[in-house]
Amino acid sequence: MLYDTLIRNALVIDGSNTPGYAADVAILDGRIARIGDLGDARATEEIDAAGRVLAPGFIDVHTHDDTVVIRQPQMLPKLSQGVTTVIVGNCGISAAPVSLKGDPPDPMNLLGTAAAFVYPRFSDYRAAVEAANTTLNVAALVGHTALRSNHLDDLFRTATDDEIAAMREQLRESLEAGALGLSTGLAYASAFSASTDEVMQLTEELNAFGAVYTTHLRSEFEPVLEAMDEAFRIGRHARSPVIVSHLKCAGVGNWGRSPQLLASLEEAAKTHPVGCDCYPYAASSSTLDLKQVTDAHRITITWSTPHPEVSGRDLTAIAAEWTMPLLDAARRLQPAGAVYYGMDEKDVRRILAHPLTMVGSDGLPEDPFPHPRLWGAFPRVLGHFSRDVGLFPLHTAVHKMTGLSAARFGLKERGEIREGHWADLVLFDPATVHDVADFSDPQRAAQGIDGVWINGVLSYREGQANGQRAGRFLAREGDLRDNFH
Repeated sequence: MLYDTLIRNALVIDGSNTPGYAADVAILDGRIARIGDLGDARATEEIDAAGRVLAPGFIDVHTHDDTVVIRQPQMLPKLSQGVTTVIVGNCGISAAPVSLKGDPPDPMNLLGTAAAFVYPRFSDYRAAVEAANTTLNVAALVGHTALRSNHLDDLFRTATDDEIAAMREQLRESLEAGALGLSTGLAYASAFSASTDEVMQLTEELNAFGAVYTTHLRSEFEPVLEAMDEAFRIGRHARSPVIVSHLKCAGVGNWGRSPQLLASLEEAAKTHPVGCDCYPYAASSSTLDLKQVTDAHRITITWSTPHPEVSGRDLTAIAAEWTMPLLDAARRLQPAGAVYYGMDEKDVRRILAHPLTMVGSDGLPEDPFPHPRLWGAFPRVLGHFSRDVGLFPLHTAVHKMTGLSAARFGLKERGEIREGHWADLVLFDPATVHDVADFSDPQRAAQGIDGVWINGVLSYREGQANGQRAGRFLAREGDLRDNFH
C-alpha cells in the first residue's frame, strides 16, 4: 500500500478533548487512512513531525467570509492560522438568498458592496462556492436580516404575516439546499424592530430539518440576560439548538457579569441544546454604531466611506481634530466601521474557558484595518491562552476549535482525527505557536503553523500558501439536535 501522505512521529491531539498521544498518520484519497505505529508504511510524501502537534483543522464557527471565499478563494488570513473550515452567514447577514434593491443595508455592508450580492437563491451561492474552488471548506447559515431585506420595504418595523410567509418559504428552500440553519442579528437597527414572534415564526421551519438557530443577541449590554432568555425561548419554540454568537459582557457597566451569563447558559442547557462561541480578545469590531459611541473606552475607526483617510485612528483624536463632540464626529464618518475596547479581560477568559464555548474569529475580511482576530484568533487560543496563561490544557483548546464545533454544526467526519474521517489537519509547534497580528499591525500571519491539509491536500507549509485549493461546500448533514450532550 502506497499512501499519499505519511506524517510520522506526531503528537496527535485528536479533537476529542483527551490528551495527545504519539502516532503516525497516513492519508489516502483525502481521508485519514491509518493511525498508529506505521513503521513499514510508505507514501508519496513523508513528513517528520517530531516535536510537533497534529490536530484536526480548526473550524471557524463565526465568520463573515461569505463573499470573500468566492472573490479571494486563497483565504490566507484563515489558512495561515490552521483554519480548514469556515461557517458563514452569521449575525443575521448572509450572501444568500439576497435580492438587493440598492446598496446593502447596515450591517450587510460588512460583506461587501452591492456588487458582491449576486445570489438570489441559496442554491446559487452553494454553486458559486463549488465553482470557485475555494481553499477552505465552507458551510453556511441563512441570515434573518438578509431575508428581511428581500421582503420588507422598511427594516425599522416588524414583518407582516405575508412577509413572514415569504421569508419562511425562502428559508425552507435554503434548508433544502443544505443551509445549516438561521442566524439573527437582533442588536442591529435593521433587525431590532423585528418582534420575538416574527423570529419564532421563521424558526418553525428549522424543526423539520433539525437545523440550528444562531443569534447575535438583541443586546450584549445591560439587558443581555433578557436577550439570552429571548434566544432560548425562540429555540424552545422552534425545537432547535441555540448557539449564542460571540457571548460577551459589553460596555463598562456590564463588566464582571460573565458568571451570570454562564449560569443562564448552563440553566438553559439542562433542558435544551444550547452553546456559544467567543473570540479571544477584549475588543469587538463591527460597523460604527451611534448607540455605542462613548468616552468610557477607546474606539478605533477601521474604515469610513466619506473619510477613508482616518482608517486606524481613534475616534477621540478625530473628534478633537474636527473640534466637535464624539457623536457628531461619528455621524460625519458614516457609514464606517470600528473596534470597540469595551470588554473586560476577566470576562473574556471566563467565557472562553467554559465547556459550552467554541471559538470563532468574527473577523471582518473587508476591513482595510481589521481587528487582529481576522489573522490571529486560533493561534492566540493555543499560544497565549493555553500555553502562556494556562487557561486550559492544549487538548481542551484544540477541542473548542475542532471536535466541539464539528458536532454542534453537524460537520460529519470532520473535527476529529479518526480513521475514515476527512483529512483536514494542522501541524503546529506547541512551544512557539502564537498570534502576531495586533491592534497596531493587524494583518500579520501567525507563527508556529507548519502545515495545513484540507481534504488531504497540503495547502500551507512553513508560512507559505502553495495555491492548492481543495475546499468543498459542506451541506448540513443529519439532525443537529443529536450532537448536544
